[in-house]
Amino acid sequence: MSLNLDEKDLEKIVMIGDKVLIKPKNPNQQTSSGLYLPSSVVEKENIQAGYVIKVGPGFPIPALSEEIESWKEKEEPVKYIPLQAKLGDLAVYLSKSGYEVEFKGEKFIILSHSAIVMIVREEGIFE
Repeated sequence: MSLNLDEKDLEKIVMIGDKVLIKPKNPNQQTSSGLYLPSSVVEKENIQAGYVIKVGPGFPIPALSEEIESWKEKEEPVKYIPLQAKLGDLAVYLSKSGYEVEFKGEKFIILSHSAIVMIVREEGIFE
């Protein structure tokens, strides 16, 4: 089942926590012998690849305080452990872990960072 969003601006979408928005890479629908596979066969593969479009802030870290005083205002902002995935990375992910969303007629996948099994980063990988 696919969710169709009517929103017109991708910049308005904010990912929450450890969630990542992926644009699936065009799957290779042709076998090495030249046979074309139907899309239903390609979608059943366990692992797929796509490009990271949006990334959430990461895993929230609980605030550590020795005393909890209900009358005090909380001044500490929420802190996060950042995710490894960055915008533009090619992510290899477990296909059954994602949720399909359609936006402006294009298919995107929302998944947890833990569903990503490998990242291919073009530049700066060995810096």
